[in-house]
Amino acid sequence: MDIQKETNKTTGFINLELLAKQVVEGFISGMHKSPFHGFSAEFAEHKVYNNGESTKHIDWKLYAKTDKLFTKRYEEETNLRCHIIIDNSSSMHYPEIKEHHLGSLNKISFSTLATACLMSILKKQRDAVGLSIYSDTYDYYAPEKGSERHHQMLLSTLSNIVTETPDTKNTDTYSFLHLIAEKIHRRSLIFLFTDMLQATTEPDKLFEALRHLKHNKHDVVLFHTFDSTKEVNFEFNNRPTRFVDVETGEHLNVYADNIKENYQKAVADYFYELKMKCSQYKIKYVEADITKDFDTILTTYLVERQKFV
Repeated sequence: MDIQKETNKTTGFINLELLAKQVVEGFISGMHKSPFHGFSAEFAEHKVYNNGESTKHIDWKLYAKTDKLFTKRYEEETNLRCHIIIDNSSSMHYPEIKEHHLGSLNKISFSTLATACLMSILKKQRDAVGLSIYSDTYDYYAPEKGSERHHQMLLSTLSNIVTETPDTKNTDTYSFLHLIAEKIHRRSLIFLFTDMLQATTEPDKLFEALRHLKHNKHDVVLFHTFDSTKEVNFEFNNRPTRFVDVETGEHLNVYADNIKENYQKAVADYFYELKMKCSQYKIKYVEADITKDFDTILTTYLVERQKFV
């Protein structure tokens, strides 16, 4: 029997903040090809000039083109509160990797880098960001703030959850989502990074916890993290292999091809049900495939931000 197993030792990003800045700058530099070509650190949008208002922010270049008066609206006027939630259970540390970098990410490092990218944009726009991390306990909570000290503290926390050696951690995701929902009082834009893998015979509990996040008129975006190669397409060599549940320790010795078809159907059915529930609860569902880049996540943020304000 060939048992596939990799070392638990991991190393962190060379510099999480620097890497996030590079990703964001690369994304923004290509935005002239997208509907968000007007995005910047300060300018938000135009609004019609009303008689009696200050003429300080009138866009005279736009007036020359349209013969109409518009003023520039800046981010100080459109600040939002954002809370990011990260599932840090053992399944999020799959697949096990020795080094975390753009060419080699598992679900937890993908989620933390994506979070750092979102934080980089939030910082530019002077928005307040908070962070919750849970596994088999409510590991970390920070309320929404916009200071540089707060930003650095969150980056340090993100780096720590990537570099730590994961224990076998099961979690009741629905329990912690309910707790987090009760902590966020003012209307916020909520981002949740999770693989939605929950050992429960009552999946409705998980969906109800997602629904709870919508209370107080929050806007909720679920970034459903998964590895499409292994967890969706089930691309494993057809040889005797031991598949181990990293959260419960249970294992199954099988040939991959013998269960591939049924496995793919079960995953497809679950993904479909999840999407339908999100649609029902008015939660934005985003496939966060760790084999892809971050453009989908960053574009989703910009779209949701426009809707939020």
